[in-house]
Amino acid sequence: MSKEIKVALLAIVAIAALIIGFNFLRGSNVLSSDQTYYATYPRVDGLNVGALVALNGIKVGQVKSMVLQPEKGNSVRVALELEKGIVVGDSTTASLGGSLLGSKAITLTLGKNSKTYTGGEEIRTVTPSSIADAFQAKALPVLDTVGATLANINGFLNKDAQTNIQGTLVGARASTEALLRLIASNQANINQITRNFAQMSVALNKTTGKLDKIATNFGQLSDSLKTAPVGPALRRLNATLADAQATVQTLNTALNDQSGSMGKLLHDSTLYNNLAATSASSNDLLLDLKANPKRYVHFSVFGGGKDKTKVETTKKPDGTTTTEVKKVETTSVVK
Repeated sequence: MSKEIKVALLAIVAIAALIIGFNFLRGSNVLSSDQTYYATYPRVDGLNVGALVALNGIKVGQVKSMVLQPEKGNSVRVALELEKGIVVGDSTTASLGGSLLGSKAITLTLGKNSKTYTGGEEIRTVTPSSIADAFQAKALPVLDTVGATLANINGFLNKDAQTNIQGTLVGARASTEALLRLIASNQANINQITRNFAQMSVALNKTTGKLDKIATNFGQLSDSLKTAPVGPALRRLNATLADAQATVQTLNTALNDQSGSMGKLLHDSTLYNNLAATSASSNDLLLDLKANPKRYVHFSVFGGGKDKTKVETTKKPDGTTTTEVKKVETTSVVK
């Protein structure tokens, strides 16, 4: 084989490899047995050659090429290269969609086909509203409202309003300057207040130390009370109270029992009546002694003489009185 033929064959192989590699980089495999179908869209913003063709979220092909058709209203005819096992027909639709920031893709939707395609046929297309279109539709009324609001604000901020705002700012500046002058004139008082706060802080720190000591003492007292034999003392106190209660109960029983001495003293009125009668007799005796002292005291200087008698009247407790005449012997002594 001559050198020229070898060079020619090498050139053919290199050209073929270049074509295959170029198509592969574009997303098309010239050596594959995939079927090619076509879909026509009015516009394909964001769609690129090699873009994904998906069925139920799974890649089943890719965009092979896109051709502008001026004779059909500048519509775009897109060649879809699908895997050989994918069956499409007259009910299949190719929907163009994608995200706002990402590239677009084509999604296939299968149905009940009355006719099955074998390759080269035109697939029905669906162009849903994109996110950008929806956003634009929503944003335009908002932008119009914002523009109207800004126009109202500009109308409000006329010359009079601007003058009023400037006057307000001037007044605020004057108030600020007056406040600064007030602070400067009372700087000494402010310094004194600051020193007082500092002294108060020192005093509080000292008091905190004392409070710590008091808390420590209370803690020690609590520990002492915790270890003190409070339980036995309380039990003894309970026993003493029980004995005192029993004693009081016994005394109460004895006082209420009328057969006993204390019960008779409390419930029998005879002793009270006797004491009352005795007190009355004593009073009568004292009154009679005061009225008739000669009946009870006799005095004689020489003694002798006639025998004398005296009359004694006794009042009994039942109110009756008895009179007795008694003979009194005279002596030289005072009776």
